[in-house]
Amino acid sequence: METLNSSLPRTHFLNASVLQYSTFNRQLYTLFKKPSLPFSISCKLRTSQDARKKNEDVSKKIVFLDAQPTHLKKEEALGKIERKRGVFGLVKRLPRKVLAGLSNLPLAIGEMFSIAALMALGTVIEQGETPEFYFDKYPEDNPVLGFFTWRWVLTLGFDHMFSSPIFLGLLVLLGLSLMSCTYTTQIPLVKVARRWNFLQSAEAIRKQEFSDSLPRASIQDLGVILMGAGYEVFLKGPSLYAFKGLVGRFAPIGVHLAMLLIMVGGTLSATGSFRGSVMVPQGLNFVMGDVLGPIGFLSTPTDAFNTEVHLNRFYMDYYDSGEVKQFHSDLSLYDLNGKEVLRKIISVNDPLRYGGITMYQTDWSFSALQILKNDEGPFNLAMAPLTVNGDKKLYGTFLPIGDVNSPNVKGISMLARDLQSIVIYDQEGKFVGVRRPNSKLPIEVDGTKIVIVDAIGSTGLDLKTDPGVPIVYAGFGALMLTTCISYLSHSQIWALQDGTTVIIGGKTNRAKGDFPDEMNRLLDRVPEIVESSLPKKSDGISG
Repeated sequence: METLNSSLPRTHFLNASVLQYSTFNRQLYTLFKKPSLPFSISCKLRTSQDARKKNEDVSKKIVFLDAQPTHLKKEEALGKIERKRGVFGLVKRLPRKVLAGLSNLPLAIGEMFSIAALMALGTVIEQGETPEFYFDKYPEDNPVLGFFTWRWVLTLGFDHMFSSPIFLGLLVLLGLSLMSCTYTTQIPLVKVARRWNFLQSAEAIRKQEFSDSLPRASIQDLGVILMGAGYEVFLKGPSLYAFKGLVGRFAPIGVHLAMLLIMVGGTLSATGSFRGSVMVPQGLNFVMGDVLGPIGFLSTPTDAFNTEVHLNRFYMDYYDSGEVKQFHSDLSLYDLNGKEVLRKIISVNDPLRYGGITMYQTDWSFSALQILKNDEGPFNLAMAPLTVNGDKKLYGTFLPIGDVNSPNVKGISMLARDLQSIVIYDQEGKFVGVRRPNSKLPIEVDGTKIVIVDAIGSTGLDLKTDPGVPIVYAGFGALMLTTCISYLSHSQIWALQDGTTVIIGGKTNRAKGDFPDEMNRLLDRVPEIVESSLPKKSDGISG
């Protein structure tokens, strides 16, 4: 502005505050060539009062605007820019703060302990029962621990713990913590580990966990020795950088991903599965979809639900003592057209799998007793379970004799604890004898001849679909693999050629006690240079 002051008369500046600035603006437009940007010029003006106040300067600010009134003033524009920066800065900072909070180690440990506590509570509280069961089990007039009643169970969803919102929410929170830790900590560590980090000073190399020097050696010979030991070696002039075991740096990321797989699979199992159980007498059918019921809101039926299951035969194996050893079910599966698509004999620990549905042999029952009465029949007598002391099963049936419409009808009683022997009692309740099914041996009871033809059993089957099982298995497999890989040491070595001396330093993240011994063995193998000549420098040989 000194140039402007020298080129204009003083009277022109004295009247500048009261004149229009159109002419002056055109001169500035020509000078700056930026009419769309508002700007300000500060200049010192000398007034008539300066004669009396020579030492006093009065600063006045002249703001030049474009002729178009739509442009903002400088203060408004700067204020708007600052507000935008503040908003965008907050948006950028917020995810970082959230990620930092989620990746907090104490938070993750607390989440895991909370999940473990809920899992333990889910094993104590009976799952999937009716509300009446919890009313009786956890009454309000006699709360467990003085406060725990059925209201806690039903309100918080502890009757289906592993699909409750609290449990699933903790799983999601733990998953977010694992992903945040991977993004903010593990991935940056791997990126840093992959860099070719040359150290150019001997002091920096000597500050490493292990350091040594070889008085008469070549850095190229050291590189060859390290390559033979499995190191990735990089040379740049007189500097060397080598590392091995980088896969150990990736292992924590794999551990986190494996845990995420396990949690995703467990969540899918808890919210997208079907469960059901059925007791089927020999010779009868059932449809899979009629037995299976959804567990969670992601449960979706498949075409296999329309499959019909027929029980061809049920039989049991016994020990020499007479105790039940194993029970088997001969099953046939039919599609909608009545075509048999699969047949298999299942037993305990040998299930049937079809269309994503797994069918387990879990229980058995006594359905009916087939007999001949006075060579007539056969007749099927339904067997009913009897209540006795202890856990042993006992079944019984009744064959009426005489007038079945009489209010005091009498008959023959038959009891069985399994399918291999039937105990027979007369009308007075006296023991008559024991017969085995299929033995074809008749027995006389109160003038009635009876032949036990067959004992018809029922099979107890549990059916389920669990889409999360493959994911959980894959997660556990990856967890075992990556956990083993994480024990591999990531070792780094730096070296610098200083004349005929090679200065070596290194560090490792694991096996810190063995690393110095390994380094000493490698350095002992570096050949000594007899001639007093410097080795040739390399511009970037890598191996």
